[in-house]
Formats: sequence, C-alpha cells, structure tokens
Amino acid sequence: MNSRRCDRFAWRNAIFVICIGVLFQGAFVAAEAANAPPPGAETICIEDSTGASVTVGLPIKRLVVLTSDALEIVRALDASDLVVGVYSDIERNPLFWPALKDKPKVGGWKEVNYERVVALRPDAVLCYAQRPGRELEDKLGGFGIQVIRLDFFKPDRLDKEVETLGRIIARENRAGEIAAWYRRHLGHQRDVLKDIADRPAVYIEGDSNYHTAGPGSGGNDMCLLAGGHNMASELSIPYPEVTPEWVVGRDPDVIVKVANRGPGDPCYTMTEAAPLKKIRNSIMARPAWRHTGAVKWGRVHVIANEIWTGPRAIIGTNYLVKWFYPDLSTEFDPEALHREYLETFQGIRYQGVYVFPK
Repeated sequence: MNSRRCDRFAWRNAIFVICIGVLFQGAFVAAEAANAPPPGAETICIEDSTGASVTVGLPIKRLVVLTSDALEIVRALDASDLVVGVYSDIERNPLFWPALKDKPKVGGWKEVNYERVVALRPDAVLCYAQRPGRELEDKLGGFGIQVIRLDFFKPDRLDKEVETLGRIIARENRAGEIAAWYRRHLGHQRDVLKDIADRPAVYIEGDSNYHTAGPGSGGNDMCLLAGGHNMASELSIPYPEVTPEWVVGRDPDVIVKVANRGPGDPCYTMTEAAPLKKIRNSIMARPAWRHTGAVKWGRVHVIANEIWTGPRAIIGTNYLVKWFYPDLSTEFDPEALHREYLETFQGIRYQGVYVFPK
C-alpha cells in the first residue's frame, strides 16, 4: 500500500513538472513579438553593435549583464544599482567587483540559464552582438525582457556604444564624460602616429597557442590603431589558428601574447610579473622561433587580457605603441592612464601586473 501511494505521488509530481515545463515553453513560443516594448510605452531607437536599429522600451530599472565588458561600462556609468544579475565567471575576480560579485549568477555569453534570468524579472539583458545567438530574443521576448546587444570591446566604436547605453539607462551626462575621455586619448594616439609609414610586422597570439587575431577582431583593430601591421590581417576569419611554420616564415618584428590570467588568478590580484615572464620565456624557446626578428631582438611582449580589447583597450594600445615604436615611449604613460581609468571610472584602486616586459 505504501508503495502504491509513493507511485501515485511520483506520478502526480511528474505531471506537475511536465505542466510547468509546457507553460514555460509556451511563454517561449509566445515571443513572436520578441524584444518589442508594449504598445504605448515610452521608447527610444538605438543602433546596436550589429548595426541594427532597435526600439527599446523605457525606463530600464533592472538589468542582467552577461559580459564583463558591459558590466565595466555599467559601473563606469554609476549604474551598478540597476544590476540584478551578472555573468557567472565574475566569481573568478571578486576583488575587482567588490559590490557586484554577490549578485545572482545567470551563466554568461556562451550559455545562459534562462530560468534564472526570467526569475530576476529584468527589463533588459545586455550581451554581445553575436553571442549568445538569436535564441536569446526568442526565449526572453515572451516574458517582456528586452535584449540589448552592445559589444564594448572594439576601441574605435566604444565611445558611441557608451553613449548609446547612457541614453538607454538615463546616464547621458556621465556617458558623455567617458566618451570624451576615450576620444581624447585615441585622438592623441592617432596624432602621434599619423606620419609613420613603416609599420612593424606583428604576430598576435591569443590565450590559446597559435590562435591569432584576424580581420574583424578587436585585436586586429588594436594593432592597427597602434601603428602595427598585423600579419593575420590577410586571413579571412577573425580568430584563425595558424601553424608555427606560418609565423616563422613571416618573420614578425614584434610578438604580442595575450594572457588570460596568471596561474589561477586574474592579473588584478597579481603582485609580481613571474607568471607573465614564464609565458614570454616559453614563447621565445619555441623551436626555430629564435630565427625571427622579434625573438632575436627581445621584442616579445605579454599583455593581460584585462587590457586587451574591452573597455580598457585604450590602455592596451598605449602599451602597443611603446613596443612598436620605442622612440615614442615618452609620449605615452599607459600605467598612469590605467590608474586614472580604474580610480575615476571604476571607483576601485589601481593594482595588479598587466604586461611583461614593460
């Protein structure tokens, strides 16, 4: 008898779970008007990072943020109070995010926990232009949750994206200050480099060995802005994988290795450069690479992912200019620029190790 009661309970429970699932799926299907604000709502029209014209319903009082790049800009806009959910990897860098690290976690740009997002009742979700895919709009639109796709990782359009987000969350004045800061420093960099014709050949390597930055990538844009010739710009995709022979055969003048983090730690927590030095030594010891000009002359540099693309790309490009054109070193002080950015716009103190050698 007890066994039969347990069976009946299990059966009723299963039916309940199935019904909930059907209701949730039905809400997903109801997203034919995905991302559209309700009739009569106050709206603005923006251009997102895909180049699409998007109508956004206002006001935005609750935000879920799926990327660290977007979260930096939200904090810079003094809008952390709007954030109700964050990307899960924030837990890897708690010192950098003291006031946001304990917010509810919802996955990230690769994989989203839709149930958690819906439960937080956000007005909008901030994500990259291409990731997650369009299923994000399909699955959230039926719940009245808007998807706003702003990258914040390409330095030549970051100022406009900051101003766009400022309009969306009613922080126009602060957005104007930040955009002006970016334009001022990018303008100075362009002025210094405008008459340079002979550009060094540069091999950029991402955190994964032999994965480089092709056309359309933020790394390619940074290299060009810093006055370098990116050897992978001739390739057809943004993030190609190359061979050691391909690199050696093109004989780079400068090698830039992007380090995602020190062993287990974000670079914001590092106090000495040993982990970055180890990465540099391993590159210089690769078979046959000693024949490249970059290794022969010691022009191999490691740069932290924190200042490579993203909102801090202007700091990364300052370092690149110093490495590409040592004679111009006195024109730039990337460490001072980084300190100003963290203390003025992020409200945290400057610390960490981000490059080797300087």
